[in-house]
Amino acid sequence: MQHQDFQRTIGLSTAISLVIATIIGSGIFMRPAEMAALLGSPTLIFAAWIIAGLFTMVSAMVLAEVAAMLPETGGTYAFMRHMYGDFWSYLYGWAAFAVINCAGSAGIAFITAQYLEYFFEFPKFSPAIEQSVVFHIPMVGDIFPLDDFGVKIMTIIILCILTWISYRSTKTSGVLMNIFSYAKVVAIVVLVAGLFVSGKGSFSNFFESSEFIKPAGFALVTAMVAACNGALQAFDGCNNMLYITGEIKSPGRNIPKSLFIGLSVCIVIYLLINAAMIYVLPVDKMAGSSLVASDAVQVAFGVIGGGLIAFLISFSVMGTTFSNVFTPPRMTFAMARDNRFFKMAGKVHPKFHTPGNALLVHLGLMILMVLSGSFYILADMYIFIVWVFNLMLMIGLFILRRKMPDKERPYRVWGYPWVPLLVILFNAFYLIITLVDDIQNYIEGKTRLMNSVFGIVVTAAGIPLYYYFRWRYKNKKDNGV
Repeated sequence: MQHQDFQRTIGLSTAISLVIATIIGSGIFMRPAEMAALLGSPTLIFAAWIIAGLFTMVSAMVLAEVAAMLPETGGTYAFMRHMYGDFWSYLYGWAAFAVINCAGSAGIAFITAQYLEYFFEFPKFSPAIEQSVVFHIPMVGDIFPLDDFGVKIMTIIILCILTWISYRSTKTSGVLMNIFSYAKVVAIVVLVAGLFVSGKGSFSNFFESSEFIKPAGFALVTAMVAACNGALQAFDGCNNMLYITGEIKSPGRNIPKSLFIGLSVCIVIYLLINAAMIYVLPVDKMAGSSLVASDAVQVAFGVIGGGLIAFLISFSVMGTTFSNVFTPPRMTFAMARDNRFFKMAGKVHPKFHTPGNALLVHLGLMILMVLSGSFYILADMYIFIVWVFNLMLMIGLFILRRKMPDKERPYRVWGYPWVPLLVILFNAFYLIITLVDDIQNYIEGKTRLMNSVFGIVVTAAGIPLYYYFRWRYKNKKDNGV
């Protein structure tokens, strides 16, 4: 039985804002430097962003058909149940809770704290102390919880504040996300325009590749896949809107419309931001930058300009973090209502009418994730698992077309079956190359942790819990509880 205790109060403008606010955040301000170091060519960098954007767009449109047909609270968790049954829907829900949402939200919040370091010097342990505490996970790698401890504490404070706001009011949260979204777009437009009119760059940068970074053959393929991985992380987040399909007005019209408009805006913005940064910073300088956006503005406008962009980025990522804190607990709430999680997480707050307990459970795990990793560990771990289950969701479209041929579909994905099939093949290729490259880098000593394998291990940890909850609630049902 599906519970529908939330009211449909979210309109098209808020849904679009949620898509934009969730997507535009940390990735675009961190990944371009990594992509420059991998590809060494402006043309290839733009190609990676376009490929990832179109792939995300088509994938979102596939999910929009399912969401418009099954507008239930819990979103993709509920979709997986209709496609594959209870076990896989639970495992997706667990992965979304433990990896995709909590680890992902923790990773995004990291960036807010890291850019705040431009203004405040957070305390930090000496390298010897940072390395003194290590947790080794067999066949996965090592975790150092004392790394960047001051940044981690600030990240936890940010998560606590945003959870408190989400706990108290859905309406206030929606208003704040609208403010974050519009201010973010305006700030980015000003940033891009400022870099181009500064006169401190050169259009020749768009045609000059690195002299030192020249991947070729299979190395180019793995470099492009790794670069697309970063871009996919930057585009990830639009699916969060699907968690609140049970609260969206006119879901058959507003779900696909908000996804298409929101993603289109984000693709254009990402390309403009990359173009502006490349205009000011040649590829080799981008590749060596730790805070690439601030470095670009500092070249154009000096230290004050770098400080301004650091503030704007912190504000931008705060909005993304807020939307990630606000929406995913709805899935955990739905799992608890389906007897697939602890019952306390399935209660609506009697005064605030929010999934208060689910929000607190997410906060607890996000704090653990912050202490266990860094931005790149958490981001790469969750994006791999996102696309593992996205592959299943894409295949699930074909399953639902067969299982529910007469179900009303307010929206049908364009190009069926060939477009979804191409997305499935690309998705499978991306996952295989990413996993192989991750393992190879660990074996060669280039990384301390296999991020994709870590995500798989955390996901698999939910399997015993599935059988526990099934046993626990079956016994209660047999006893008449």
